[in-house]
Amino acid sequence: MTGGEYLKQSSQLGNLNRPQVAILDFGSQYSHLIARRIRELNVYCELYSCLVPHSELAPHKITAIILSGGPNSVYEEGAPHVSQEVWEMIQERQIPVLGICYGMQELAHVFGGKVAPGQEREYGKAMVKRIEGCQSRLFEGLPEEFQMWMSHGDKLHEVPNGFKKIAGTTNADFVAIENEQGKMWGLQFHPEVTHSPRGSDILKNFVLNIAGAKQDWVMTDYAQEFIENVRKQVGEKGHVIGAVSGGVDSTVAAVLMNKAIGHRFHAVMVDNGCLRKDEAKNVLKRLREDCNVDLRCVDASDRFLDLLKGVTDPEKKRKIIGGTFIDIFQEEAEKIEKEHGHCDWLLQGTLYPDVIESISYKGPSATIKTHHNVGGLPATMKLKLIEPLRELFKDEVRALGVALGIDEVSVWRHPFPGPGLAIRILGEVNKK
Repeated sequence: MTGGEYLKQSSQLGNLNRPQVAILDFGSQYSHLIARRIRELNVYCELYSCLVPHSELAPHKITAIILSGGPNSVYEEGAPHVSQEVWEMIQERQIPVLGICYGMQELAHVFGGKVAPGQEREYGKAMVKRIEGCQSRLFEGLPEEFQMWMSHGDKLHEVPNGFKKIAGTTNADFVAIENEQGKMWGLQFHPEVTHSPRGSDILKNFVLNIAGAKQDWVMTDYAQEFIENVRKQVGEKGHVIGAVSGGVDSTVAAVLMNKAIGHRFHAVMVDNGCLRKDEAKNVLKRLREDCNVDLRCVDASDRFLDLLKGVTDPEKKRKIIGGTFIDIFQEEAEKIEKEHGHCDWLLQGTLYPDVIESISYKGPSATIKTHHNVGGLPATMKLKLIEPLRELFKDEVRALGVALGIDEVSVWRHPFPGPGLAIRILGEVNKK
């Protein structure tokens, strides 16, 4: 298969009715950890670029907004800032806001505080001390002094209008501020990292006690919601095809789709001759026999190995395997269509980190990586994507698998690269 247009993947998640905490990402390496910590509270959240337009946020039911850290200085020309329209929405709806590191400095920048370089950059553990008599709801249940993780060069020199100091350190007077009436809080430290032992308590206080978010993000409910939605989406006669590798993502996606539409979902596994020992046989038993998935396995090992003869460069191997996989998948899709009628839908195992990669502020890619799972299927297939896992982190996929009744061996199996042993083997690949 030659290069060309690929099936387009949306970076947006679709459920506007689900209440959420919105995390605005200013480019911090820790932004995804904020999302993980919120999800661990069984609260749904999504991550957006800090430059997200008002028109994108407005349709959602937002219970709280968290401003992440970032590498910039708020006072520098070209530094990222939340749009005026988003700030107006926040104030109109009275949405609680928590600013973390750069996020706190953004609050100061917008509301009249003063941010400037500190005398020395602070990176590492620091003891945060609450001011005397501090009764902030953000610190409920925490001791007067607690360890947190710092990572900043700039710091707050003057508290913004309407805010007051609630904690400091020996290096910085204002490491936590609040505007209770305005429902805004700021932290110079990072509560989301494991080096902040009581950080999860602070996030819990903000999300549950202050914002009042509901803890209704559970995988059994998610599965039922998807099943109901995909039945409407596909209709009573629609067919779906999907590639299965035997890994946890494709296994969970396949079982979920099978529960939704039964044998109108057709799974294809391609044995490229470079899989783990007895992998194809074990996957067939696990999915076809144990989970009743309509799965066909194509033994194309000779075809792959012939093409890999004499090839030693790992990147060339990957491209050969990826391109050949797509060719074979297209061939099988045509066979399925002849047997069952036209297939309009493709199941794909995109995870939330793939979505985050495409929407983060100054993220590494403008689109979700084209080689994800199915190698980037060509647009000529004219298929519409169904991505049941695109809202989930890996640990949530495993939890969904358990909720669906998939055995623990399958749910917790170790990841294995798509090109298989071909990449791990140094030099030429052959049957030996």
